[in-house]
Amino acid sequence: MSTPIDFTDGKYFYHGTGSVRPLTGLPDAPPWRTLGATDKDRGAGYQAGEKEIRVVNAALYLRRPILITGNPGIGKSSLAYAVAHELDLGDVLVWPIVSRSTLKQALYEYDAIGRLQEAQLASKDVAGLQDIGKYIRLGPLGTALLGHRRPNQDTVLPRVLLIDEIDKSDIDLPNELLHVFEEGEFIVPELARHPVAWQNVYTWRGAEKVQIQGGHIKANEFPLVILTSNDERTFPPAFLRRCLRLDVDAPGKETLERIVKERFRSLVARQHPGDPAAIEELTQRKDVADAIQSFINSRDLDPKQLATDQLLNVIHLILNSINPIERDALRKILLHRLADS
Repeated sequence: MSTPIDFTDGKYFYHGTGSVRPLTGLPDAPPWRTLGATDKDRGAGYQAGEKEIRVVNAALYLRRPILITGNPGIGKSSLAYAVAHELDLGDVLVWPIVSRSTLKQALYEYDAIGRLQEAQLASKDVAGLQDIGKYIRLGPLGTALLGHRRPNQDTVLPRVLLIDEIDKSDIDLPNELLHVFEEGEFIVPELARHPVAWQNVYTWRGAEKVQIQGGHIKANEFPLVILTSNDERTFPPAFLRRCLRLDVDAPGKETLERIVKERFRSLVARQHPGDPAAIEELTQRKDVADAIQSFINSRDLDPKQLATDQLLNVIHLILNSINPIERDALRKILLHRLADS
């Protein structure tokens, strides 16, 4: 028989009684679930090992994409944010892959309907009709080819592009990426056949515009492309030949402790102002140390069944002083298996 829920400590907001209880005193969200989080926040806590460091540097030298494989929730995408932050390469451009994703979506989008509607409303505005560029927005890959320029500097640096979960793509997409990866250029047909050679088009998810001649977009610098895969499919040899491979292992105890300290550094600082030792002592707390060891014991039975962020969820509840009885009940919910077999 399950233990009744203990509501006396005030940590449970919803009681399931149907009586109105206005929500007050909700603590801050976990650092990785904070709205408006920066790339620095998303990359925080990533603990790069020697293998990761070597592969990233090789990719920068060779201008090659990195294909990262590993179990879900192990921190594959965090590497992109960590690299962009440490090397000051601007915001990470993200292309999340689904089965319907196409190369064209990654290169550019053309709002043909919007242009047609405006043409019908302003058929006499010839100048407006010539401005086709305002109906075109570069996609994440198209924007990445433009590179990154720091303020008041002319040097073009690589932009970081995260292609997330490439193994969910249509079977042909990896090979379709090869030309852009190799040549770093593509043509926008709608611009190429337009009589006005120079057009200003929007970049990905921003108000910034860039000037394009003849619809030809050519890389100023090859981007640092990071593709993640949950290792759920095989890829064609031609695609694999052009990628550097990185298989991310499940973090050991020492690495997990470092991840926990980095992820909860700001929360611990708020809870213990003026005590710089509090963060170093975090993983020495019995409840936190027990949670880490229990997670390792369960995960090592089958590494594919638990993800690191599940452990972070448990520790977030610990740091918000959920009582031990409720904490144990919640931990069983949070540390659920990621697959049935």
